[in-house]
Amino acid sequence: MKCLRVRYSKLGKIRFVGHRDVARIWERALRKAEIPVLYSQGFSPHPRLSFGLALPTGFESEAEYVDIYLDDDFFDIDFKETLVNQKLNDSLPDGMNTVAVGVVETSEDSLQEAVDSCIWKVKVSGSSTEEFEVSREKLMSSDTYEIQRERKGKIFIEDIRSQVHSIAIEEKNAVDFNIITELGTKPRVLRPTDLLRAMNPEIKTKNILRKEQLILQGNTRFEPLSFQKLDPAAPAEVMA
Repeated sequence: MKCLRVRYSKLGKIRFVGHRDVARIWERALRKAEIPVLYSQGFSPHPRLSFGLALPTGFESEAEYVDIYLDDDFFDIDFKETLVNQKLNDSLPDGMNTVAVGVVETSEDSLQEAVDSCIWKVKVSGSSTEEFEVSREKLMSSDTYEIQRERKGKIFIEDIRSQVHSIAIEEKNAVDFNIITELGTKPRVLRPTDLLRAMNPEIKTKNILRKEQLILQGNTRFEPLSFQKLDPAAPAEVMA
């Protein structure tokens, strides 16, 4: 079965809308755009949509994904990606815009399960770049890196070193600076806020933007829509 995969952004005030409400926004947008979505079976049918990793409320993103399951006839009758893209953009609220659409074959793994890492851009303050470089070097040169994480009201100690694929300063000025980091999602999603808090409790995050969600196949990372080949970041390398 084929499905329509959409990459979209979530920027501005709509970043405060939670994941469940985003799903409802998509259901309304698809009805408005007159896209014939397939429905689930059972007592309470609902549109068959499959989202990528849930974005924490308050975070922005340039790389959100949703798989929309449609009847195969939809793709056979004069299907035009540009027209579908325009219809969806016209139906979505301000701050949510489709970046690209494409047709993919469904697989056993859901999109959420397939994502192996995310690239984040974080604007921070409360630390000098020199202090941050010391913390970064300590992290990247270590074989293990344990942090405290809370789950269901309990505190756990976890080694997250293998999930930090890269981290580097991208832009800086007198007040704040930007960090680019690629963080793994397995066995549990590592958020940039958890990592930065462990590196330096004085760091304050001013804005967090997800730039990519990546799928790992063999030793190669792919962007889920175009499947454009990306060079995998070695665990101990810094992203330039």
